[in-house]
Amino acid sequence: MASSLTKDAPAGGGKAFFGHPRGLATLFMTEMWERFSYYGLRALLVIYLISGGSDAKAGAQGGGLAYDAATATAIYSVYVAMVYLLAMPGSWFGDRLWGPRKTVAIGAGVIMLGHLCLAVPGSAGFFVGLGLVALGSGLLKSNISTMVGQLYADNDVRRDGGFTVFYMGINLGGFLAPYVIGTVGQTVNWHLGFALAALGMALGLTQFLLGTRHLPEHSDVVVNPASAAEKKKLATKALLWAVVAAVFYTVVVVTDHFTINWVLLPMTVAGLVIPLLVLVRIKRDSDLTDVEQSRMTSFIWIFAAAAVFWMIYDQGASTVQAFGETKADNAVFGWEMPSTWYQSFNSFFIILLAPVFAALWTVLIRRGKEARTMTKFAFGLFFIALSFFTFCVPLSRAADGAHPTMWWIVLLFLVQTIGELCLSPVGLSISTKLAPAKYASQLLGVWFLAVTAGDSVTGLLAIAGVDLSGVGVVATEASLAVLAGLGLLATRKKVSAAMQGI
Repeated sequence: MASSLTKDAPAGGGKAFFGHPRGLATLFMTEMWERFSYYGLRALLVIYLISGGSDAKAGAQGGGLAYDAATATAIYSVYVAMVYLLAMPGSWFGDRLWGPRKTVAIGAGVIMLGHLCLAVPGSAGFFVGLGLVALGSGLLKSNISTMVGQLYADNDVRRDGGFTVFYMGINLGGFLAPYVIGTVGQTVNWHLGFALAALGMALGLTQFLLGTRHLPEHSDVVVNPASAAEKKKLATKALLWAVVAAVFYTVVVVTDHFTINWVLLPMTVAGLVIPLLVLVRIKRDSDLTDVEQSRMTSFIWIFAAAAVFWMIYDQGASTVQAFGETKADNAVFGWEMPSTWYQSFNSFFIILLAPVFAALWTVLIRRGKEARTMTKFAFGLFFIALSFFTFCVPLSRAADGAHPTMWWIVLLFLVQTIGELCLSPVGLSISTKLAPAKYASQLLGVWFLAVTAGDSVTGLLAIAGVDLSGVGVVATEASLAVLAGLGLLATRKKVSAAMQGI
């Protein structure tokens, strides 16, 4: 989430990093290692959860938690939803309690500790570790981008280029992780893979601490310090909720009613309710002008469309990953590719196609044919729908007992990436433009809650026992995305008008 802090000058002198302030190298490497650990876990998570169970691949490495595919999908969906949900309180800690620099350092340390817990065999340590990784990601994610912005003066023309370089660090880490963490975890030992994720984050944290001298001094400033009364109120509420949760789950365990769904269901419901409450609170704020109210109305349309998109997109590491592990033919010229490698394709295609899309948008602008925001969003939804219609082909073949080629899944990730490039960067940009002045530093965090909402829907479906790998369900989700895209096209003039000149 963007900080409300304004800058007058970039960080001090020193060697440049590809023509940018030296501090960008520190943030680039920190984010690369954080994404390395995150995507390494993402590649292993679902197949580790089903390992040893009825839905695991015959002959695959054992030692996992032996959940069925539905429960594994629910756990994965809740985990991703919490990563993005916790980015909002993470930004609060950066803006009001610790400052961005300290918050990033603490977040990286928490992530490292979480991966170390995952490296210890046993379900108790696993779920503690998963929670710590989500918490640390929330602290780091929302503040490291703020520090990238702090490297540049407001009128510095290098700003967009700096974020582009930073974005490449994200995808470099995401591309490499499945080949290292995924391969070791899947073929040697799960917990050694998780330990490598901890090592990656440790390298990122070390590099960050050593490189802080290249960051501007105001990256350590608490922009809007919370008062003692506010801190006390927050601590009291947190303690109250902790006591309520402890009492509730103690009763559930003592009465022998506890199942994993007692944890998953409340979290998925929260992942849907909290984004809705945040949107309602902002929309009903009497301090907003008529123009800001109108722009928030258009933002809600965009938010709903994005939630549909992410609901399908994030199944690439759950429903699609489980299928690739258990049903697809992963042979390449007679060599069996580890299924964790599927999670590298998205980052590879982004690295390959992002410059192409940037050039395409520029050419269209020069020719006076710039695609409007709603049109780009609609195409993002059409492509994500196409990816799941594509998925129906190998699913149908597998239902007949065949093992469809892995190239269907590679094609799915290619189509999803095209959709992502149509929607995700546009959503980030339009969120900053539509933000009311009062929520200038918060609406970007609200945009990320669309991921939380989408993944929470997937989690609820999995908990309800819906077969997310069924051809009918996959086709229905794809059809929903098509309808959402058509709805955006049909209302694009009305929604664009509500943007009031944006």
